[in-house]
Amino acid sequence: MTQLEKARQIINETDREMARLFERRMDAARMVAAYKKEHGVPVDDFAREAEILKRNSDYIACDDYRSDYVNFLQHTIDLSKSFQHRLLDGMRVAYSGVEGAFANIAAERVFPDATAVACSDFKSAYDAVVSGNCDCALLPVENSHNGDVGQVLDLAFFGPLYVTGVYEIEIVQNLLAVKGTTLDEVKQVISHPQALGQCAEYIRKHGFEPVEAVNTAVAARQVAEAGRHDIAAIGSEEAAEKFGLKLLEKRINESNTNTTRFAVFSRAQRAHSPADQRFLMLFTVKNAAGSLGRAISVIGEHGFNLLALKSRPTKELIWDYYFYAEGEGNIGSEQGKAMIEELSGCCNNLKILGSYEKELHI
Repeated sequence: MTQLEKARQIINETDREMARLFERRMDAARMVAAYKKEHGVPVDDFAREAEILKRNSDYIACDDYRSDYVNFLQHTIDLSKSFQHRLLDGMRVAYSGVEGAFANIAAERVFPDATAVACSDFKSAYDAVVSGNCDCALLPVENSHNGDVGQVLDLAFFGPLYVTGVYEIEIVQNLLAVKGTTLDEVKQVISHPQALGQCAEYIRKHGFEPVEAVNTAVAARQVAEAGRHDIAAIGSEEAAEKFGLKLLEKRINESNTNTTRFAVFSRAQRAHSPADQRFLMLFTVKNAAGSLGRAISVIGEHGFNLLALKSRPTKELIWDYYFYAEGEGNIGSEQGKAMIEELSGCCNNLKILGSYEKELHI
């Protein structure tokens, strides 16, 4: 056997083994896609990719091969993601609003392969997941300018769903009007209360009459259907494009850092990962002196940083409240388990709403 024949034999044997391992890897990718669909997790995870490339490149002993191996591995990862995207093509993501609303934009950014399902309100979107009509829901939980979205926090407390991820999207509000409208013709602006609040100074400055709508895209549709020059909507560029409106003025929101946090709600709780660094929980405390202070102390005593603590009325008893907490740290660790056990002793109700690696900007 010549050197060439021997080399080709090694290549053939290696290719055969690589084909077997490739099938095994793609079978695992299929399992990953099924998990992500069940838990409402997007395909792309760039932090995980970087970790794989860094770790696996160390498996190569020959320096001459390492760079090529990284390229080979990146291509393999891309094939795996492409396969997962195809498998998730039938995924359904509920959101509150209509096409062109910020929630619709967020849903399409987080889940580009899924079908975004418009719902009339937050509860309808939430219930679409509970009933199984949708795989997950993407709902706003907080705006950096206008605060919490109380209706969604209430759904999280009273409902059965879990949060599997939190994403930030910059909100840019624009003044939208039918073509041919000039700014001095506008007397009334229509939008969601959050958007009106974000643009309150602009509205006051121009003396506009604010009118509430279900969401920004519905407001844009109302203005387009009315065809009048004395009314305008506040909403996204996407809404203007969809409904054939003119961008009368751009970026009219007061804050240049206007961001909304969206949470993914799923029927299945995401398994805790060693990489998780954020967690969400909901709880009520016993009606006794110092109960809330004790609960807060327990979180700190176990080494977890409390990032936010918010109260909401339970609506079951007068002056009875539940608490929504966001914390930093791995709740799946031994310390996390010990913290949960101790909290259970000083809380009437305790629900771990979810945990995730970090908040992502989309």
